[in-house]
Amino acid sequence: MDALAGLLDGPRARQAFLLRAVLESPWCLRVEDEAPLCVVSVVEGRAWIMHEGAEPVALRPGDVAIVRGPEHYRMADSPTSPPRVVIHPGERCTTLSGEDVAERMQLGVRTWGDRDGDTVMLIGTYLLDGAVGRRLLDVLPRVVLVTDAEWGSPLLGLLGEEITRDQPGQEAVLDRLLDLLLIGALRVWFDRPEAGAPGWYVAQSDPVVGRALRLLQHNPAHPWTVASLASEVGLSRAALARRFAELVGEPPMSFLTEWRLTLAADLLRDPDATIGAVAQQVGYSSAFALSSAFKRVHGVSPRDHRRALVASA
Repeated sequence: MDALAGLLDGPRARQAFLLRAVLESPWCLRVEDEAPLCVVSVVEGRAWIMHEGAEPVALRPGDVAIVRGPEHYRMADSPTSPPRVVIHPGERCTTLSGEDVAERMQLGVRTWGDRDGDTVMLIGTYLLDGAVGRRLLDVLPRVVLVTDAEWGSPLLGLLGEEITRDQPGQEAVLDRLLDLLLIGALRVWFDRPEAGAPGWYVAQSDPVVGRALRLLQHNPAHPWTVASLASEVGLSRAALARRFAELVGEPPMSFLTEWRLTLAADLLRDPDATIGAVAQQVGYSSAFALSSAFKRVHGVSPRDHRRALVASA
């Protein structure tokens, strides 16, 4: 498991909100759903994504935009088009005056908007904000744009075909397609020199530190020490510690602790998982040991963290 795949493995799309939007110009959506992440691609026409105080971002056919939440933003056919519809949490959409328009604008299976629209977009929204995902979200700008010229992914055509189908298991198919689209776009973006990719991503290309990272992420429950990790990758303890810190930005055991606790935070979403079982999965000897470390880093106990997740669901 590499760093990017590991970060996306916990909060994979689970019953994500996917939609084919067909809109007639002029149009403008005020997005206030506060979702952690949204993936948008234009199939026909053109769209703009606008945050308050920032330059508008233009999308052309084949482009993919990744929009980080929960900040509100607008999507429109032009930066000057006034808002027409507001997207609220819970997949609810209204006019500016509060009139519900979801049913009136429904055009078919996962298709919404105007019957004769000149803009067609594919929209996939991640509704769950897991702690593992937060580590990734924290390094993203408000909008990541990957153009058709940079990538030209065939996934867009496949997603466009599948999004309006209504067959058994279709939600799982769409969730996985959305994940693939997100990972592919992020890979292109992280490889740009100006992206400022985090150390844990850049270090994957290093033959020694990259292997050390994969060992820690693939088996967090193992009783790792710097010495045992150094032995696995064929370096001295001091050499690995120095090289790891230079590339990743923190010592190996600090990285492992954070990785274990972020995994634990995500695993606590499962109401059937006991704190003791989660502790064993991420490398702590007992529920007490996990609770102490979790509270020291997150400021709350695993039990209180779980209560907060339930309350916000």
